[in-house]
Amino acid sequence: MTGQGWLAAYAHIASLLLPVACCASVGAFWARSGKSYPGEFVAHLATVVSTPALVFHTLVTTKLDDARLLEVGVAALVGLSVAAAASSCALAVFKLPVRTLTAAATFPNAGNLGLPVAYLVFGEVGMAVAITFFAVNSVVQHTLGVWFTSRGGVHGQRWPKGVAIACVLALAARASAMPVPTPVLESARLIGSLAVPLMLLSLGYALATVSRSGLGRGAVLGAIRLLAGLLGGAAVVYLLGLPPLTAAVVALQLVMPVAVVSAIYVQRFSSEGDVAAGAVLVSTVVFLALCPLWIALVGSRNL
Repeated sequence: MTGQGWLAAYAHIASLLLPVACCASVGAFWARSGKSYPGEFVAHLATVVSTPALVFHTLVTTKLDDARLLEVGVAALVGLSVAAAASSCALAVFKLPVRTLTAAATFPNAGNLGLPVAYLVFGEVGMAVAITFFAVNSVVQHTLGVWFTSRGGVHGQRWPKGVAIACVLALAARASAMPVPTPVLESARLIGSLAVPLMLLSLGYALATVSRSGLGRGAVLGAIRLLAGLLGGAAVVYLLGLPPLTAAVVALQLVMPVAVVSAIYVQRFSSEGDVAAGAVLVSTVVFLALCPLWIALVGSRNL
Protein backbone atom coordinates (compact mmCIF):
# COMPACT_ATOMS: atom_id res chain seq x y z
CA MET A 1 0.00 0.00 0.00
CA THR A 2 1.43 3.41 -1.02
CA GLY A 3 1.73 6.38 1.31
CA GLN A 4 -1.34 7.96 -0.26
CA GLY A 5 -3.21 4.67 0.15
CA TRP A 6 -2.44 4.60 3.87
CA LEU A 7 -3.58 8.20 4.27
CA ALA A 8 -6.80 7.46 2.39
CA ALA A 9 -7.45 4.41 4.59
CA TYR A 10 -6.95 6.43 7.76
CA ALA A 11 -9.20 9.20 6.42
CA HIS A 12 -11.97 6.68 5.69
CA ILE A 13 -11.73 5.13 9.16
CA ALA A 14 -11.69 8.58 10.79
CA SER A 15 -14.82 9.57 8.89
CA LEU A 16 -16.56 6.42 10.14
CA LEU A 17 -15.57 7.15 13.72
CA LEU A 18 -16.64 10.80 13.64
CA PRO A 19 -20.36 10.14 14.41
CA VAL A 20 -19.29 7.77 17.20
CA ALA A 21 -17.01 10.42 18.67
CA CYS A 22 -19.67 13.13 18.41
CA CYS A 23 -22.26 11.04 20.24
CA ALA A 24 -19.81 10.00 22.97
CA SER A 25 -18.68 13.61 23.38
CA VAL A 26 -22.22 14.54 24.47
CA GLY A 27 -21.87 12.17 27.42
CA ALA A 28 -18.39 13.51 28.15
CA PHE A 29 -19.67 17.10 28.09
CA TRP A 30 -22.46 16.14 30.47
CA ALA A 31 -19.91 14.65 32.87
CA ARG A 32 -17.73 17.76 32.73
CA SER A 33 -20.74 19.96 33.46
CA GLY A 34 -21.07 18.27 36.84
CA LYS A 35 -24.73 17.39 36.37
CA SER A 36 -26.15 14.09 37.59
CA TYR A 37 -26.30 11.27 35.08
CA PRO A 38 -28.94 8.48 35.30
CA GLY A 39 -26.43 5.74 34.54
CA GLU A 40 -28.51 2.87 35.89
CA PHE A 41 -31.56 3.93 33.87
CA VAL A 42 -29.59 4.39 30.65
CA ALA A 43 -27.81 1.04 31.08
CA HIS A 44 -31.08 -0.82 31.64
CA LEU A 45 -32.80 0.89 28.72
CA ALA A 46 -29.91 0.13 26.36
CA THR A 47 -29.31 -3.48 27.38
CA VAL A 48 -32.73 -4.75 28.45
CA VAL A 49 -35.04 -2.97 25.98
CA SER A 50 -33.20 -1.59 22.94
CA THR A 51 -30.70 -4.36 22.29
CA PRO A 52 -33.28 -7.20 22.13
CA ALA A 53 -35.29 -5.12 19.66
CA LEU A 54 -32.16 -4.53 17.57
CA VAL A 55 -31.27 -8.24 17.50
CA PHE A 56 -34.84 -9.24 16.55
CA HIS A 57 -35.00 -6.74 13.71
CA THR A 58 -31.54 -7.74 12.41
CA LEU A 59 -32.26 -11.48 12.34
CA VAL A 60 -35.68 -11.08 10.72
CA THR A 61 -34.63 -8.64 7.99
CA THR A 62 -31.17 -9.96 7.01
CA LYS A 63 -31.05 -11.05 3.37
CA LEU A 64 -28.60 -13.91 3.90
CA ASP A 65 -30.03 -17.38 3.31
CA ASP A 66 -30.19 -19.90 6.13
CA ALA A 67 -27.12 -21.83 4.95
CA ARG A 68 -24.96 -18.71 4.97
CA LEU A 69 -26.41 -17.70 8.33
CA LEU A 70 -25.37 -21.07 9.77
CA GLU A 71 -21.92 -20.77 8.21
CA VAL A 72 -21.31 -17.32 9.65
CA GLY A 73 -22.78 -18.36 13.00
CA VAL A 74 -20.39 -21.31 13.34
CA ALA A 75 -17.43 -19.12 12.36
CA ALA A 76 -18.45 -16.48 14.91
CA LEU A 77 -18.78 -19.04 17.70
CA VAL A 78 -15.40 -20.60 16.91
CA GLY A 79 -13.67 -17.23 16.81
CA LEU A 80 -15.30 -16.06 20.03
CA SER A 81 -14.43 -19.34 21.77
CA VAL A 82 -10.76 -18.96 20.85
CA ALA A 83 -10.82 -15.33 21.98
CA ALA A 84 -12.47 -16.27 25.29
CA ALA A 85 -9.89 -18.97 26.05
CA ALA A 86 -6.98 -16.68 25.19
CA SER A 87 -8.34 -13.68 27.09
CA SER A 88 -9.13 -15.62 30.27
CA CYS A 89 -5.60 -17.03 30.35
CA ALA A 90 -4.08 -13.58 29.75
CA LEU A 91 -6.21 -11.96 32.46
CA ALA A 92 -5.03 -14.60 34.95
CA VAL A 93 -1.41 -13.96 33.98
CA PHE A 94 -1.79 -10.20 34.56
CA LYS A 95 -3.73 -10.80 37.81
CA LEU A 96 -6.88 -9.07 36.58
CA PRO A 97 -10.31 -10.40 37.70
CA VAL A 98 -11.06 -13.18 35.23
CA ARG A 99 -14.81 -13.58 35.75
CA THR A 100 -15.48 -9.85 35.74
CA LEU A 101 -13.41 -8.94 32.68
CA THR A 102 -13.34 -12.02 30.42
CA ALA A 103 -16.46 -10.95 28.53
CA ALA A 104 -15.04 -7.46 27.98
CA ALA A 105 -11.84 -9.00 26.61
CA THR A 106 -13.75 -11.48 24.43
CA PHE A 107 -16.55 -9.63 22.65
CA PRO A 108 -15.61 -7.07 19.97
CA ASN A 109 -17.33 -3.81 19.10
CA ALA A 110 -19.14 -5.47 16.20
CA GLY A 111 -22.05 -3.02 16.10
CA ASN A 112 -21.45 0.71 15.86
CA LEU A 113 -17.86 0.22 14.65
CA GLY A 114 -17.73 -3.24 13.06
CA LEU A 115 -20.70 -2.79 10.74
CA PRO A 116 -19.63 0.45 9.01
CA VAL A 117 -16.01 -0.75 8.66
CA ALA A 118 -17.21 -3.99 7.04
CA TYR A 119 -19.33 -2.00 4.60
CA LEU A 120 -16.39 0.25 3.74
CA VAL A 121 -14.06 -2.66 3.00
CA PHE A 122 -16.33 -5.36 1.55
CA GLY A 123 -19.48 -3.59 0.36
CA GLU A 124 -23.07 -4.84 0.60
CA VAL A 125 -22.22 -8.56 0.76
CA GLY A 126 -19.67 -8.00 3.48
CA MET A 127 -22.19 -5.88 5.35
CA ALA A 128 -24.69 -8.75 5.33
CA VAL A 129 -22.09 -11.13 6.76
CA ALA A 130 -21.11 -8.57 9.38
CA ILE A 131 -24.75 -8.11 10.44
CA THR A 132 -25.07 -11.86 10.94
CA PHE A 133 -21.88 -11.92 13.00
CA PHE A 134 -23.22 -9.01 15.03
CA ALA A 135 -26.44 -10.90 15.74
CA VAL A 136 -24.60 -14.02 16.93
CA ASN A 137 -22.13 -11.95 18.92
CA SER A 138 -24.96 -9.97 20.53
CA VAL A 139 -26.92 -13.07 21.53
CA VAL A 140 -23.91 -14.69 23.20
CA GLN A 141 -22.71 -11.42 24.74
CA HIS A 142 -26.06 -10.45 26.22
CA THR A 143 -26.80 -13.93 27.60
CA LEU A 144 -23.72 -15.98 28.48
CA GLY A 145 -21.47 -12.91 28.65
CA VAL A 146 -23.78 -11.01 31.01
CA TRP A 147 -24.29 -14.05 33.21
CA PHE A 148 -20.53 -14.65 33.46
CA THR A 149 -19.74 -10.98 34.15
CA SER A 150 -22.43 -10.60 36.81
CA ARG A 151 -21.29 -13.73 38.65
CA GLY A 152 -17.81 -12.26 38.82
CA GLY A 153 -19.04 -8.90 40.12
CA VAL A 154 -20.73 -7.52 43.19
CA HIS A 155 -24.27 -7.87 41.83
CA GLY A 156 -25.21 -11.30 40.58
CA GLN A 157 -27.92 -11.67 37.97
CA ARG A 158 -29.98 -14.58 36.77
CA TRP A 159 -29.70 -15.64 33.17
CA PRO A 160 -30.87 -12.64 31.11
CA LYS A 161 -33.84 -13.43 28.91
CA GLY A 162 -34.44 -10.41 26.66
CA VAL A 163 -32.00 -11.09 23.83
CA ALA A 164 -32.54 -14.85 24.02
CA ILE A 165 -36.30 -14.41 23.60
CA ALA A 166 -35.78 -11.97 20.73
CA CYS A 167 -33.48 -14.48 19.02
CA VAL A 168 -35.92 -17.37 19.43
CA LEU A 169 -38.82 -15.32 18.08
CA ALA A 170 -36.81 -14.14 15.08
CA LEU A 171 -35.57 -17.63 14.21
CA ALA A 172 -39.10 -19.02 14.58
CA ALA A 173 -40.40 -16.39 12.17
CA ARG A 174 -37.68 -17.27 9.65
CA ALA A 175 -38.21 -21.03 10.00
CA SER A 176 -41.97 -20.78 9.53
CA ALA A 177 -41.66 -18.23 6.72
CA MET A 178 -44.32 -16.28 8.55
CA PRO A 179 -44.17 -12.59 7.63
CA VAL A 180 -43.74 -10.29 10.59
CA PRO A 181 -46.25 -7.41 10.45
CA THR A 182 -44.69 -4.18 9.25
CA PRO A 183 -45.74 -2.21 12.37
CA VAL A 184 -43.95 -4.78 14.54
CA LEU A 185 -40.78 -4.56 12.45
CA GLU A 186 -40.87 -0.77 12.43
CA SER A 187 -41.38 -0.70 16.20
CA ALA A 188 -38.42 -3.05 16.70
CA ARG A 189 -36.30 -0.95 14.35
CA LEU A 190 -37.17 2.30 16.13
CA ILE A 191 -36.61 0.94 19.65
CA GLY A 192 -33.46 -0.88 18.55
CA SER A 193 -32.04 2.30 17.05
CA LEU A 194 -31.77 3.71 20.59
CA ALA A 195 -29.20 1.10 21.63
CA VAL A 196 -26.04 2.50 20.06
CA PRO A 197 -26.60 6.20 20.96
CA LEU A 198 -27.42 5.30 24.56
CA MET A 199 -24.32 3.15 24.82
CA LEU A 200 -22.16 5.90 23.36
CA LEU A 201 -23.57 8.49 25.77
CA SER A 202 -22.67 6.21 28.67
CA LEU A 203 -19.24 5.59 27.18
CA GLY A 204 -18.52 9.31 26.87
CA TYR A 205 -19.61 9.89 30.45
CA ALA A 206 -17.44 7.00 31.69
CA LEU A 207 -14.39 8.12 29.70
CA ALA A 208 -14.67 11.65 31.03
CA THR A 209 -14.63 10.37 34.61
CA VAL A 210 -12.12 7.50 34.23
CA SER A 211 -9.27 7.54 36.74
CA ARG A 212 -5.58 7.26 35.90
CA SER A 213 -5.43 3.85 37.52
CA GLY A 214 -8.35 2.74 35.38
CA LEU A 215 -6.60 3.98 32.26
CA GLY A 216 -3.40 2.08 33.06
CA ARG A 217 -5.11 -1.24 33.79
CA GLY A 218 -7.53 -0.56 30.95
CA ALA A 219 -4.61 -0.45 28.54
CA VAL A 220 -3.73 -4.00 29.57
CA LEU A 221 -7.34 -5.13 29.11
CA GLY A 222 -7.54 -3.38 25.74
CA ALA A 223 -4.35 -5.07 24.55
CA ILE A 224 -5.70 -8.45 25.63
CA ARG A 225 -8.92 -7.83 23.65
CA LEU A 226 -7.07 -6.98 20.46
CA LEU A 227 -4.64 -9.90 20.72
CA ALA A 228 -7.40 -12.36 21.63
CA GLY A 229 -9.42 -11.13 18.66
CA LEU A 230 -6.37 -11.54 16.43
CA LEU A 231 -6.04 -15.18 17.52
CA GLY A 232 -9.76 -15.79 16.99
CA GLY A 233 -9.59 -14.24 13.53
CA ALA A 234 -6.55 -16.34 12.61
CA ALA A 235 -8.42 -19.50 13.68
CA VAL A 236 -11.36 -18.59 11.45
CA VAL A 237 -9.19 -17.74 8.45
CA TYR A 238 -6.76 -20.67 8.57
CA LEU A 239 -8.71 -23.52 10.16
CA LEU A 240 -12.34 -23.47 9.01
CA GLY A 241 -11.98 -23.51 5.24
CA LEU A 242 -14.66 -20.86 4.75
CA PRO A 243 -15.24 -18.88 1.56
CA PRO A 244 -12.63 -16.10 1.48
CA LEU A 245 -15.12 -13.25 1.85
CA THR A 246 -16.87 -14.81 4.84
CA ALA A 247 -13.57 -15.60 6.56
CA ALA A 248 -12.21 -12.10 5.93
CA VAL A 249 -15.29 -10.31 7.26
CA VAL A 250 -15.54 -12.47 10.39
CA ALA A 251 -11.79 -12.03 11.05
CA LEU A 252 -12.17 -8.28 10.74
CA GLN A 253 -15.08 -8.26 13.19
CA LEU A 254 -13.18 -10.34 15.73
CA VAL A 255 -10.31 -7.87 15.96
CA MET A 256 -12.54 -4.89 16.78
CA PRO A 257 -11.80 -3.05 20.09
CA VAL A 258 -13.57 -3.50 23.42
CA ALA A 259 -17.33 -3.08 23.00
CA VAL A 260 -19.07 -0.12 24.58
CA VAL A 261 -21.73 -2.36 26.07
CA SER A 262 -19.04 -4.44 27.77
CA ALA A 263 -17.94 -1.37 29.71
CA ILE A 264 -21.56 -0.71 30.68
CA TYR A 265 -22.00 -4.25 31.97
CA VAL A 266 -18.73 -4.19 33.91
CA GLN A 267 -19.69 -0.86 35.46
CA ARG A 268 -23.14 -2.19 36.31
CA PHE A 269 -22.05 -5.44 37.92
CA SER A 270 -18.65 -4.69 39.48
CA SER A 271 -16.24 -2.06 40.74
CA GLU A 272 -14.04 -2.36 37.61
CA GLY A 273 -15.97 0.12 35.50
CA ASP A 274 -13.01 2.51 35.17
CA VAL A 275 -10.84 -0.32 33.88
CA ALA A 276 -13.38 -1.29 31.22
CA ALA A 277 -13.88 2.34 30.17
CA GLY A 278 -10.14 2.83 29.89
CA ALA A 279 -9.93 -0.36 27.81
CA VAL A 280 -12.53 0.98 25.36
CA LEU A 281 -10.55 4.19 24.93
CA VAL A 282 -7.13 2.58 24.54
CA SER A 283 -8.19 -0.32 22.32
CA THR A 284 -10.18 1.98 20.02
CA VAL A 285 -7.19 4.30 19.54
CA VAL A 286 -4.87 1.35 18.86
CA PHE A 287 -7.40 -0.19 16.48
CA LEU A 288 -7.61 3.09 14.57
CA ALA A 289 -3.83 3.09 14.16
CA LEU A 290 -3.56 -0.55 13.06
CA CYS A 291 -6.85 -0.98 11.19
CA PRO A 292 -5.46 -0.35 7.68
CA LEU A 293 -2.77 -3.01 8.24
CA TRP A 294 -5.28 -5.61 9.43
CA ILE A 295 -7.63 -4.76 6.54
CA ALA A 296 -4.75 -5.30 4.13
CA LEU A 297 -3.97 -8.68 5.71
CA VAL A 298 -7.52 -10.07 5.72
CA GLY A 299 -8.46 -8.38 2.47
CA SER A 300 -5.50 -9.89 0.61
CA ARG A 301 -7.13 -13.32 1.01
CA ASN A 302 -10.29 -12.11 -0.69
CA LEU A 303 -9.33 -9.41 -3.18
